[in-house]
Amino acid sequence: MLYAIIGHDTADNLDKRIAARPGHLARLQILQNEGRLLLAGPFPAVDAVDPGAAGFTGSLIVAEFPSLQAAQEWAAADPYAAAGVFGQITVQPFKKVFPA
Repeated sequence: MLYAIIGHDTADNLDKRIAARPGHLARLQILQNEGRLLLAGPFPAVDAVDPGAAGFTGSLIVAEFPSLQAAQEWAAADPYAAAGVFGQITVQPFKKVFPA
């Protein structure tokens, strides 16, 4: 089943985010290589593709996991969580409707 993982960033964390990004992307690459990643990306803090120093307010990952617990465990082990980039992580089932 698909699960939406929403990481809500802590304030003033751009340096932490940049430092933890390679590990975060490596884990996403594994999901992609396994054919389990539907989409992933950050929420810019301002209305711009590159928010610069304004940074980001969080991230969204939609991926396939065998269970809610597996998705929660994967999210909790993310480098952004370990580095304190994410202050809160929400994981919930997701049903893809479009595109078909």
